[in-house]
Amino acid sequence: WETCWFKVELSIPPAWAGREVHFVWESDGEGMVWRDAQPVQGLTKEGEKTSYILTRSLKESEPHSLTLYVELACNGLFGAGQGSMIAPPDPDRRVTLSKAELVVFNRDVYELLMDLEILLDMAQLLGEENQRSFQALYTANQMVNVCDVTDPSTFPAARDLAAAIFSQRNGESQHTIHAMGHCHIDSAWLWPYEETIRKCARSWVTVVHLMEHNPELTFACSQLGLTPVPWQAQQFQWVRSCYPGLYARIQDFVAKGQFVPVGGTWVEMDGNLPSGESMVRQFLQGQRFFQEQFGRICSEFWLPDTFGYSAQLPQLMRGSGIQRFLTQKLSWNLVNSFPHHTFFWEGIDGSQVLTHFPPGDSYGMQGRVAEMLKTVKNNKDKGRVNHSAFLFGFGDGGGGPTQKMLDRMKRMRDTDGLPRVKISTPDQLFSVLEKESSQLCTWVGELFLELHNGTYTTQAQIKKGNRECERILHDVEVLSSLAVAQDTAFQYPASQLQQLWRLLLLNQFHDVLPGSCIQLVVEDALQYYTEIRRAGARLQEEAVQSLCRDLLQPQACSTHSTLVLNTLSWERTEVIASPGPDGAETLALVTVPSMGYALVQEPFVPPQPVAVRKQEDGSITMENGVIAVCLDTMGHLTSLQLLDSGRSSVPDGCYANQFALFDDVPLYWDAWDVMDYHLETRKPVTTLLKPLEITLAGGLRGSVSFSLQVGKSSTLTQEIILDAMCPYLRFLTQVEWKEAHKFLKVEFPVQVRSANATYEIQFGHLQRPTHWNTSWDWARFEVRGSCSGLLLLQAVPRVLSTSLCLLQVWAHKWLDLSEHGFGVALLNDCKYGASAHRNVLSLSL
Repeated sequence: WETCWFKVELSIPPAWAGREVHFVWESDGEGMVWRDAQPVQGLTKEGEKTSYILTRSLKESEPHSLTLYVELACNGLFGAGQGSMIAPPDPDRRVTLSKAELVVFNRDVYELLMDLEILLDMAQLLGEENQRSFQALYTANQMVNVCDVTDPSTFPAARDLAAAIFSQRNGESQHTIHAMGHCHIDSAWLWPYEETIRKCARSWVTVVHLMEHNPELTFACSQLGLTPVPWQAQQFQWVRSCYPGLYARIQDFVAKGQFVPVGGTWVEMDGNLPSGESMVRQFLQGQRFFQEQFGRICSEFWLPDTFGYSAQLPQLMRGSGIQRFLTQKLSWNLVNSFPHHTFFWEGIDGSQVLTHFPPGDSYGMQGRVAEMLKTVKNNKDKGRVNHSAFLFGFGDGGGGPTQKMLDRMKRMRDTDGLPRVKISTPDQLFSVLEKESSQLCTWVGELFLELHNGTYTTQAQIKKGNRECERILHDVEVLSSLAVAQDTAFQYPASQLQQLWRLLLLNQFHDVLPGSCIQLVVEDALQYYTEIRRAGARLQEEAVQSLCRDLLQPQACSTHSTLVLNTLSWERTEVIASPGPDGAETLALVTVPSMGYALVQEPFVPPQPVAVRKQEDGSITMENGVIAVCLDTMGHLTSLQLLDSGRSSVPDGCYANQFALFDDVPLYWDAWDVMDYHLETRKPVTTLLKPLEITLAGGLRGSVSFSLQVGKSSTLTQEIILDAMCPYLRFLTQVEWKEAHKFLKVEFPVQVRSANATYEIQFGHLQRPTHWNTSWDWARFEVRGSCSGLLLLQAVPRVLSTSLCLLQVWAHKWLDLSEHGFGVALLNDCKYGASAHRNVLSLSL
């Protein structure tokens, strides 16, 4: 991932006066041309950018000798995978420079070839029933007859024949395609964050260079910053810090309306996994950056390449000043074809946004006739709207538009037989769609991608780090707000919090948080989580010291006491563990008010302590007056009763807390996908390493533990905990994972019948069916939602483990299956993948 530099000394022959001169560079590594200490041209063979134009017509006054520098990377447009694009990077990869030449470019021949390309595509693709295809074919044939390749004087006549075809206009009813330059750059994926900084510069300097010679070109840029300093907005920030000269040129074209910032968020984040607060911060930080740097906020949310879209997003968009949304990812659905390309999307609160999917089903078009025809043919809202988006330019690894793409579309601007092609902007497109929106349909709820469901589980440490850091930043802000309200001398850590939030938001990029990135990116992400934890703990301590200064003084009380903080919005009564005077851990049952603290000196005694008993058959029962459970020697939950109701939640003859191992061999996208056929390979985990035994005998807390062998080489240890007065059972699970292409889940069959399960999402919840009646139901065999950690048996406030002074508080998500008057819920602190089929709740570990 390092780069090397070439010094290139050029001398243009005087005999080339009046000619167009290019510097040609071909390599299997990405490069950047520098001239006069400024980047001037990105180079990538895969992105069809292999030359830098030195002069379009060499004049005597122009320098004939000059020095360029080329910075060459060892990676290509799509990283450095060993034998496959998505394989791990090849540590022994070598880059080859195959061509470095000074050449004369024949513009007349180029234009002639472009004419012929468009005509031949029209002839082949419009079909034999269309007379325009024959007109194009015969015109191309005439051009070949007229043109003598050895006599350039014959070229104009041949080009005139093509111009006659291209100038024949469309009727007024023809579909209008709004073409916009585009360059999707993954902030990290098959390359690390630092390489993305260079990718942004290579791509955007090329776009700026194109704009200088094509004033009609517009470019929709959705991730504008990239550097490890005050960090979509993120990519703009990176370029601003590392390439200030380029950034100034970008600002000029933003002012002219050609370089169009879109997106509205800090990065193009995952659309499912970030918490509600994180999504709010994505919009807040992104819109604030756009307002400060470009004088306006974004009116379009631009998220073309993430793995599904939460039903809460419409409300968050509207709250951020955004009423328009563009993506195309649902064209990747494996089972069902999404029924619309232009529609209103309605969220869980009724908020609506005008939504558009480019009908060409891509954000990396190249301006070809076939793509234009597909855009019209594929449009599923014909008759409702007559306009659609066309995003052209190489993407994912950067690259962006090329001159050839623009030249193709110039010939199709308004040509009979082809859709009308207009270089446009997102605002122009959505404005006309809004005028045509009276007959549009409405889609209610989530936009679920029927693919890449493995990303809810891949890279467990990243998932855990995200959830923990979201909770840490919440607690820092709560405690700091309380401290500043009580002590005017306390300085609220606004700048530190912004820096930590931006680190967390960066890691929520749609290939980092899902885990679909190379190992180097994972290591960077985990390091950022470590930084957030360390800085967050320090800020928490500072806030607590200010908030509870008097209580923390030794003379504040004569007996041993414990300060307990509650950063959640309800009063909580729970068992906590704290170090005693002798260093041993002691338990206490405490009550702490909402958003407050308590000094615990004499913990109260529960009305009924936890009782743990071992039975003759080796099974163990636990009871606390609220619930009663029975576990067999394998750790299976054979009975779980809510005592007031007298009802058991585990069906007779069934085992809950059953671990199962599945084969995980997807068709292609290894880190992304878990295919439906993996369900046919289920193997219960049955190898017992250490049978169930009592670890805490009761009182304030009872617990048991056991160990299993998973697969050939992995081990699983679980502690099951029941606290006094607690309406839920806790499972602390630790897995030493050494399997390859295997998938571990845990299953909870429950004695509840419901056609729908309820899942927590950002600031709300939604229901999904527990049956597979339709293909839309079946395609949700693995969904994002909740995972185990806690098993809850009744409708009670969602309670977390209490923090002891400065200790961390658990965050949580939940999945609930309920019928009238009774239900079972699974809660967790670090998982996202789950499913509910009929009466079995399953979660992916």
